[in-house]
Amino acid sequence: MLDPNLDEIQLLPEEYARYSRHLILPEVGLDGQKRLKAASVLCVGTGGLGSPLLLYLAAAGIGRLGIVDFDVVDHSNLQRQVIHGTSWVGKPKIESAKNRIHEINPYCQVDLYETALSSANALDIIRPYDIVVDGTDNFPTRYLVNDACVLLDKPNVYGSIFRFEGQATVFNYQGGPNYRDLYPEPPPPGMVPSCAEGGVLGVLPGIIGVIQATETIKIILGQGTTLSGRLMLYNALDMKFRELKLRPNPVRPVIEKLIDYEQFCGIPQAKAAEAEQQSMLAEMTVTELKQLIDSGADDFVLIDVRNPNEYDIAKIPGSILIPLPDIEQGKGVEQVKAALNGHRLIAHCKMGGRSAKALAILKEAGIEGTNVKGGIQAWSREVDPSVLEY
Repeated sequence: MLDPNLDEIQLLPEEYARYSRHLILPEVGLDGQKRLKAASVLCVGTGGLGSPLLLYLAAAGIGRLGIVDFDVVDHSNLQRQVIHGTSWVGKPKIESAKNRIHEINPYCQVDLYETALSSANALDIIRPYDIVVDGTDNFPTRYLVNDACVLLDKPNVYGSIFRFEGQATVFNYQGGPNYRDLYPEPPPPGMVPSCAEGGVLGVLPGIIGVIQATETIKIILGQGTTLSGRLMLYNALDMKFRELKLRPNPVRPVIEKLIDYEQFCGIPQAKAAEAEQQSMLAEMTVTELKQLIDSGADDFVLIDVRNPNEYDIAKIPGSILIPLPDIEQGKGVEQVKAALNGHRLIAHCKMGGRSAKALAILKEAGIEGTNVKGGIQAWSREVDPSVLEY
């Protein structure tokens, strides 16, 4: 309800005190606060981006918030997902978020959708809301959110983060560009690492998420200049903001319906290729590796292909660090050859994916090896809990 009948909307006496700092702003005032109360916003995801933006939208007085998520709170979330707390580990994120929102603002209606957003349900979930805020971290869902917003003519407030960099903009607003104008085609699967693989500075999603919340509030109030047509880029290490101009592509394909976005992004093909690659590699479990080490065998070399900072956190005894980037660049291949000296090769990483990739590269160089399933994470959980899990 971006153009509500303000005469029908009333603030409670307690809300005048709650929103007093808004009410004295000429750009907000009583009418603006009523607009916020009448507005409905759907947040897709309650992770790094969803956490701060939900907190601030609730505090600002948005009358109705919808939350889509099907994940549970994990200890690794707490470094950046500030809407969740330690007592909520193992419990649904949407319940954790609702609990925190109502502590901040009991006058906010919170709708929960504990499901994965899909082509089958996206239109029905998004339709009742005025604005959609995209807090997701994968390409299929980003394209799905975008296309659903285009079909339903909803503004899509976008943000993304990785390591020390973030970006934000507003898609599909007042004739402006949409996500497909920025990324007509998805990148090949695996080209862009996830935050779980590449890491993310904990405060970064706070900055980008608050920018998304700011843009959402501006759209509701009809104040200021939004990021529509502008992609804001932020580098936390340099503390620099840059802007790129975005324009609608006049020859972009018309979005007529929702499609299979996993297929569009090449996920099934990538999984099949990965499975085929795995099937061509010899594997062993961490229990088998422990038995081999305990046997005193000296006919093998165990290499760890993680990054040096990960190796400093935890390591399997006797492993040799040769990072995957070095193997990809070629110099690591020579290091492996020198380390083997006629012995057989066993490789591991954090969870098994990077070591499989390293072994595929080494195989092309004529070096056969065995991958450790589950990597050092499985070693910590199944063999030696004293090895720190991160």
